Amino acid sequence: MIKLLATIKKDLRILMRDRIGLILMFGMPILLVLIVTSIQNNVFQPFSKDKVLLFINNKDTGQLSQELIRAVDQVGLFRLERLDFNNPEDLLLAMRKRNGMLTLVIPADFSERTAAAAKQKAGKALHSFGLEGDTAARPSRGAGLAGSSAAGSDSVVLLFNPGIEPSLRLSTAGALNGAIQMVESREIIRNIYSGINEKPLPDSLASQMLSSSMGLEEAPVSRGGPVIPLNATQHNVPAWTIFAMFFVVMSLGGSVVREKLNGSFIRLKTLPTNYIIALLSKQITYLGVTFLQASVLFAMGVWLFPFIGLPALQLPHDGFSLVLVTLLCGWCAVSYAILVGVVARTQEQANGFGAVSVVILSILGGLMIPSFIMPGSFQTIMRFSPLHWALQSYYGLFLEGGKLKDILINILPLLVITVVIQLAIVVMLKRKKLI
Repeated sequence: MIKLLATIKKDLRILMRDRIGLILMFGMPILLVLIVTSIQNNVFQPFSKDKVLLFINNKDTGQLSQELIRAVDQVGLFRLERLDFNNPEDLLLAMRKRNGMLTLVIPADFSERTAAAAKQKAGKALHSFGLEGDTAARPSRGAGLAGSSAAGSDSVVLLFNPGIEPSLRLSTAGALNGAIQMVESREIIRNIYSGINEKPLPDSLASQMLSSSMGLEEAPVSRGGPVIPLNATQHNVPAWTIFAMFFVVMSLGGSVVREKLNGSFIRLKTLPTNYIIALLSKQITYLGVTFLQASVLFAMGVWLFPFIGLPALQLPHDGFSLVLVTLLCGWCAVSYAILVGVVARTQEQANGFGAVSVVILSILGGLMIPSFIMPGSFQTIMRFSPLHWALQSYYGLFLEGGKLKDILINILPLLVITVVIQLAIVVMLKRKKLI
């Protein structure tokens, strides 16, 4: 125990002299978390605070175009503003000047064509009932969103900035198509009702007929505990904490290489001690460093983020599982760093390979790219990345409110990978005749 404490003291002194390594291990993760979380904050909540700005260019003077605008407004996702330009070039110029991303262009004959289409469909329905209906009117085109990119099209057009996110564009198009279908369906019901009863359809009855009696209930996946809403903080702080832990390879890997080159391994053989003690000392020392990294980043998310306008980090209720996952992730990161140091022949090799490999493992692990959008082949490769299992363990705690028994399926693979790395360290040391 005395030898171990003395070795830990020596490793701490070496670590404190490595100022560049300390900056990389603490300064870089803090900047990464602050920058990435700030950038992604609006991406994670595009509809929660600010509605999407949608310009309306209405060329139609009929009643149905006004109903369409009201239906779009009732969706609740958009902040509507009118743009009254007949010239397509003037319309596009106004969008650029006002930094507009989306514009809904309603053609001049929207009400006429929608009414004609509704009358035709209602006539077919009445004819199928054995009643007389007018089916002579035929619209020139359907009243859905057209695929045209020209503002002068005779269909309803959604103009969008090419730089807009595809998910936002698709969700907007889906909402607008739903509003258009609602207007046409209401007009069809009016025609059918007046054809049968020979009097106008009351608005209250139309609303009842169009409203759905089977509602949609949203239920997030939970592992038993309270579910924490996903935001940029809950997503990024655990992810970049893992990245910070594995980046100790820049300091620890280089330290192992230096000891190999300056003969420390050989001197240890001549002393009444064992290199296993030195190896254990390094692991304990840097395990403390990784735990301190996690503590700093978690504390920053809890107390600093609210002061700079970011969502506060909500820690899991199961504190024991949080500590256990953090220690296990740190142990795996330290083990990987030592393995890189043992394999590398020079400090440049350790730093270069260590940094690049951690970035690759983080990409494969889902830290930078969500795992569900990866190709099928990468879904299999991803399971060999310890960062994937560490991230899933943290997500089970931070997002799904899980407990230890719920994340064991993620902890066990991480533990197996760590043990394999430890065995690889011993094998490589023996092969190089360093122990």
